[in-house]
Amino acid sequence: RGATPMTRQRIFQLLKELALASGLDPRRLSPHVVRHAFATHLIEHGADLRSVQTMLGHADIATTQIYTHMANDHLVRTVEDHHPLSKVGGR
Repeated sequence: RGATPMTRQRIFQLLKELALASGLDPRRLSPHVVRHAFATHLIEHGADLRSVQTMLGHADIATTQIYTHMANDHLVRTVEDHHPLSKVGGR
């Protein structure tokens, strides 16, 4: 006997239950947020864009490239937050 596919609604319900059990605000967790975090973490940790494109099922690489801009913003913030010469008056 094969497994029954999960409905979209059931996935939302499970995520809300997990959020509550973890002490997170369930309004801030959704399948889209999980998908976005998955892709962003992959790119921030060196995954190649074509692999991420395949995993996300994007037909156009331009859609996947959006995550590289977010990763670049993260890198800029990291340098600004932690490099001694990036601070105003730190020179």
